Amino acid sequence: MRFSEIKTHLSKFRVGIAGAGGLGSNCAVALARSGVGTLVIADFDVLEEQNLNRQYYFTDQIGLMKTVALKENIAHINPEVFVIIHQKKLNRKNIAEIFSGCNIIVEAFDKAAMKEMLIETIHKKMPGIPVVVGSGMAGWGKTNDIIFRKIDDTLYVCGDEYSEASDNLPTIAPRVGIVANMQANVVIELLMNIK
Repeated sequence: MRFSEIKTHLSKFRVGIAGAGGLGSNCAVALARSGVGTLVIADFDVLEEQNLNRQYYFTDQIGLMKTVALKENIAHINPEVFVIIHQKKLNRKNIAEIFSGCNIIVEAFDKAAMKEMLIETIHKKMPGIPVVVGSGMAGWGKTNDIIFRKIDDTLYVCGDEYSEASDNLPTIAPRVGIVANMQANVVIELLMNIK
């Protein structure tokens, strides 16, 4: 299949991205480059200099809302992608409304409690919608430990599932990028299987 055919197919779909940090920004860019038609991105955070070691932003964007900066970056990469942004903290009450119409949702949070809340809410309020989760990407090296695991038809996990970020084991670009691109790859595989 040629890239033009892949892009035409992917342009029909809408993907939600919960969080616009390291995972979310890099995954969104990969999906935009691949031709996904619509991205719905939700995050309430402002870009800080310390984010630049792993997130898809630039120094002149420091101080902007991450969603605004990411929409701007995607427009430079692929202006054909329709980007809908929500500058809100996601919670059990607004997730279904924000991601309404999405074919797949990418989880891109830092905190385990938020990950769990998102997954539970989608399974309860949006049954059948797949969620692609990132779990375990802190530090460096150990590339072969980063894997993809299908839990069931609606839950997919990318990462090593054990390395939690800390002051002595921070998240940095290489492993975050691998997991984010693995998430994008899972999304594309799922979408390409939809007839």
